[in-house]
Amino acid sequence: MASRRVLITGAGSGLGREMAKVYAAKGDRVACVDLYADRAEETMRMLPGGGHLALVADVGSDAAMAALKGQVVGAWDGLDVLVNNAGIASGGECAHVSMAEWQRTLNINLMGVVRGVREFVPLMERQGRGHVLSTASFAGLAGAPGLGAYGVAKAAVISLSEGLRAELQPKGIGVSVLCPSFFKTRLLETATDTAALPLKHVAAKLMEQSPIDAADVARFAIEESERGRFLLLPHKDTRTRVLMKRLFPEYYFRQVLKYVDKARRRGGG
Repeated sequence: MASRRVLITGAGSGLGREMAKVYAAKGDRVACVDLYADRAEETMRMLPGGGHLALVADVGSDAAMAALKGQVVGAWDGLDVLVNNAGIASGGECAHVSMAEWQRTLNINLMGVVRGVREFVPLMERQGRGHVLSTASFAGLAGAPGLGAYGVAKAAVISLSEGLRAELQPKGIGVSVLCPSFFKTRLLETATDTAALPLKHVAAKLMEQSPIDAADVARFAIEESERGRFLLLPHKDTRTRVLMKRLFPEYYFRQVLKYVDKARRRGGG
């Protein structure tokens, strides 16, 4: 496989960093994009091979994403793989999350993906090839309580990816959406709204107990997207739950309530 030009947002830590390592190990050139320059540069220094970039951009800003496209076009004159990975944590009951938190979460977790698509997909359309991989979450499928704006934003990323897939497949461009469950990252550091606090410690506990880590999720996502798969579920138990929800929605709903109650008790909540 020829060297590809890969852009990853949120590449300064966690899943984004692990994805950068996987792509670089394949011989690809990676643009490591992060809100913080030192984190982007740290990731870039970890990568084998050459031709990588360390770039700074806020996915929550139209102007910043437009400037990012200019930098990428100036360096590479195109893009082969767009990984919309940057995101923040949030939570709380829907009626009690502040409007500021709704706006913050939707702007980063949903509109950040929209900005990536609007800036970089037209480059792929002109090339007649490419792939878009967006990080959503099982939270976008689960229909679980306490997810607030986070669950809504991730569900919207899945819906966006479904529509985008239908639009781009005839143009030779693939689309995948990654929906992991809990695994250990620094994501909870970005949770700021007090409405999320009651469940934050539960999420932390579930992250620690996950059977897979960020490196496992990165490898799975990239391997499956390269096989042309659309919905990427790296946790085995979530594959069963997605099927259950489709076939037996009321039974699934009852199981969700039981699971959340058990998780709260296990986490000490």
